[in-house]
Amino acid sequence: MAVKPIPEGYNTLSPSLIVDGAATAIEWYKRAFGATERGTMQGPEGKIAHAELQLGDSVLMVADPFPMQNTKPPKELGGTPVTIFMYVEDVDAVFKQAIDAGARSTMDPDDMFWGDRFASVDDPFGHSWALATHIEDLSEEEIRARGEKAMAAMAQG
Repeated sequence: MAVKPIPEGYNTLSPSLIVDGAATAIEWYKRAFGATERGTMQGPEGKIAHAELQLGDSVLMVADPFPMQNTKPPKELGGTPVTIFMYVEDVDAVFKQAIDAGARSTMDPDDMFWGDRFASVDDPFGHSWALATHIEDLSEEEIRARGEKAMAAMAQG
């Protein structure tokens, strides 16, 4: 049997987060988003070199920062240039669960013009999460018309 170029249980994209305090973050992702731990590789000095969490059908990788990496945790950067977008069955419930676990709301759940109920939070480690539940199937024309109306309203303040 030939080796699969994308291993079983993985999708094409799998985010890998560098987190100051990866062990604490793993426990937080379990409480906030219902993640399950697939495996953890310990690094030097008790740090986590690599961990994998299962969230729905996706893998989230988490590690502590190490000097030889070219990636930095958000707190060291003073922010993050990336938002992790996660579809969930019930955005209101997951949003509340994340807030109860210590996330900071950056946008409370609301219905969006593109057909999703959407919210966003920052986790305690500085990573930004967009949460959504798809609630309405729309044509490209409907999305475009609704989008133009929403952008016009935003421009008016």
